[in-house]
Amino acid sequence: MEDHPFVSVVVPERNEQDWIAKCVDSILAQEYPSERLEVIVVDGESSDDTRQVLAAYGEKLRVLSNPARIVPTAMNIGIRAARGEIIARVDAHTVLDVNYLKVGVETLRRTGADNVGGPMISRGGGPEGDAIAAAMASRFGIGAYFHFGTEEREVDTVYMGMYPRSVFERIGLFDEELVRNQDDELNYRLRKAGGRVIMTPRMKSSYQNRQSIRALARQFFQYGEWKVRVLQKHPMQMSWRHFVPPALVSGLVGLALLAPWMTAASVLLAMVLAMYVSGIVAATASVTGEGGLDKALLVAIAFVTMHLSWGTGFLAGLGRFGRKWFGDEPGPPRLPVPGSAEAASD
Repeated sequence: MEDHPFVSVVVPERNEQDWIAKCVDSILAQEYPSERLEVIVVDGESSDDTRQVLAAYGEKLRVLSNPARIVPTAMNIGIRAARGEIIARVDAHTVLDVNYLKVGVETLRRTGADNVGGPMISRGGGPEGDAIAAAMASRFGIGAYFHFGTEEREVDTVYMGMYPRSVFERIGLFDEELVRNQDDELNYRLRKAGGRVIMTPRMKSSYQNRQSIRALARQFFQYGEWKVRVLQKHPMQMSWRHFVPPALVSGLVGLALLAPWMTAASVLLAMVLAMYVSGIVAATASVTGEGGLDKALLVAIAFVTMHLSWGTGFLAGLGRFGRKWFGDEPGPPRLPVPGSAEAASD
């Protein structure tokens, strides 16, 4: 890589009129040579005023359409259109620090990694939003290192990510079936092919998390549901922590159903609830600080919502995708290697 390799920033979005300007402004404000940077916003046929907001930027960015309206197809459209040696994914609810891209390029060069990213620093907004941000920053809430890690290290996956374009030529593009968890699946394929993923806290950005418990529940239900599909495609990608939420949900429901007829079930249910509540109380105390009882209650509710919604979604996914356990399926789309016959035909 030269000192300033060309970077293509791909922003997948749909109906983001309230957030997209903050995101794009933070990209355009980067301490990186503007002539070595392009911004590609892939819009999922927004029905709000997102397109009008984007039109105001003129030639400062490229706006492409995504008829499928989901993130993996948006990313693939952007990657195929990108001119850069490095592809940086930036989500619309994110604001980058001014040196985000510069640090990302430096980290790729220094470590030789195939993907680098920073921590997901959640930003709240209102009592529920602030409580959700606190819960998402706790290891008790989400097990992925980029939610709570403070040191640079090799990891399974990162928030957003910056990839050399050659990664997609080697392992293929994002899996367009996966409405959720498509980045986890891609990073698993990358590591399986011998690649390395690095999280560095120096790549700073802030993420606007969900602002209500209801929206959080819907988000984590979908995460759990689509994790089943990733499991079917890559059984070895799963770790023990992925099975804890569905085991908790199924255990609580099963014991609750048996409790009226079995004393042992009642005792075991009480023990499980006592241990879980103790964990919630301890985790809530560790992140709430001087926030008061009201905030503590909301943080506790956020923890419970994340765990039970993810677990319930996973169990629902077992039913939804049950027929897909058997049979070969096509893999993710490929990105033609430069100089190949396929690339020339494009």
